[in-house]
Amino acid sequence: MTVAVRLFAWGGMGLSMLTSGCAATGTRSAGESADAPLLACRLANYGKYEDTGWAHLHSMGIKHVFISVPTAGQVDKVEQKLAQYGLDAVVMRGSTDLSKESSVEELAGQMAMCRRMRVKYMFLSAKLNGADRKVVYDRLRRAGDVARENGVTIVLETHPELGTNADVHSETMRAINHPNVRVNFDTGNVTYYNRGTTALAELKKIVDYVATVEIKDHNGEFETWNFPAFGKGVVDIAGVLRVLQEHGYHGPITIEIEGVKGQDRSEARIRKDLEDSVAYLRSIQSFR
Repeated sequence: MTVAVRLFAWGGMGLSMLTSGCAATGTRSAGESADAPLLACRLANYGKYEDTGWAHLHSMGIKHVFISVPTAGQVDKVEQKLAQYGLDAVVMRGSTDLSKESSVEELAGQMAMCRRMRVKYMFLSAKLNGADRKVVYDRLRRAGDVARENGVTIVLETHPELGTNADVHSETMRAINHPNVRVNFDTGNVTYYNRGTTALAELKKIVDYVATVEIKDHNGEFETWNFPAFGKGVVDIAGVLRVLQEHGYHGPITIEIEGVKGQDRSEARIRKDLEDSVAYLRSIQSFR
């Protein structure tokens, strides 16, 4: 879609348009381990209520955020907002049309902004848009060179056509063959875009390429828009976290909830879904 966890060993364009995700740092609370993963949240979870979402994130103790890459003219406002609510951007969403030669230059400008804001991961929903697959691979490889220069890792979303499932993700990673181009593993998208598999099964096949993770639940029905609060779908979230821990995963864990088609997404419902999901994750382990 389109703005990161260890288990037992860890636990116990206005501004509104910019904020498509969330993640942060800060002083550790009691019970937090320096080795615990960063818990982030997409601000886009709030939909049209993003402006009040900042304060709600702070009230839940969320310290890390996933947002869209701001323009140079928007940076000061974004940084003021982050500081006001004690949030630290850990992932930013980039955007380009990879069928165009200008895409690498566009991504370069966005990665420079990531460097300016000290954000290490840039999310990208990579699509062919009719271009030859090898051409797009080459553009992403060149973008990887720019990412390395900026201290950034580009993370490709679990989306068709370059990240539909683990096999496609793996094919893409092998073809690009660049350490600064990796996978953003989206647990809910696995059963949305695929039949006959699970998020856990796909993660086990691709985990060595995973640099960032979005935890999202799903009802398991192919191409059915049903992404509920955590624990209400079929995603084995505890199993996913366990596999990440076993493989030494150190990236951010981002919360994403996109709701259920036909269900009213009032501000109260959105907040309740997020509060329940944060509590669900924290019942499994601790986070920073």
